[in-house]
Amino acid sequence: MPLSRFDLTLLEKIKPAFLAGVDEAGRGPLAGPVTACAAWIPASVHSLISPLVNDSKKLSPARRERALRLMLASGVRFGFGFAGPAEIDRVNILEATFNAMGAAVRRLLSITGVSASQTLILVDGNHRIKRLESCAQEPVIDGDAKSLSIAAASIYAKVIRDRWMGVLDKRHPGYGLAGHKGYGTAAHLEALRRLGPSSQHRFSFAPVRNAGPARE
Repeated sequence: MPLSRFDLTLLEKIKPAFLAGVDEAGRGPLAGPVTACAAWIPASVHSLISPLVNDSKKLSPARRERALRLMLASGVRFGFGFAGPAEIDRVNILEATFNAMGAAVRRLLSITGVSASQTLILVDGNHRIKRLESCAQEPVIDGDAKSLSIAAASIYAKVIRDRWMGVLDKRHPGYGLAGHKGYGTAAHLEALRRLGPSSQHRFSFAPVRNAGPARE
């Protein structure tokens, strides 16, 4: 089924005033934030953006950037949220992800001026977003491969997070953050053993915790 058909079918069947997709990037890495995005796509531009928009994991970095530019130019609206390593360590990665997703939805509603009571949120995965009871929510397993709105959110979250990891790479050289984006590659684990963790590493994740105290 084309991604746009999933969303348009829901709009026709349930008739929410506002339909948005939510996804995250960066739950698995050892460093950097988990980022989340909520995306709203005007029904009139579904056919325009559909050829470029897909699950972000299936797109090259260049295609993700191209798709994001097209979406922004076409009137797609995004809300963004994140949780940094300190928050992840304090509340755990799942709760931090919920916090980031909730912030993304609230920011999108603020940008668009839409009431939460009029909104249906499609959430990638099998969980509803905690602490976001004001919105109707529908978890969609493998949602970034089914829903155009969730796929759009996945692209935004991935692009923004990747850009930020490039910034962190300059601030914390030696780990290769711009290349592996904080994931536990062999090169990253070797750098952790050699340098010890930075302040951008997640100490609640065992490979970081076992690498010793944070660098000053």
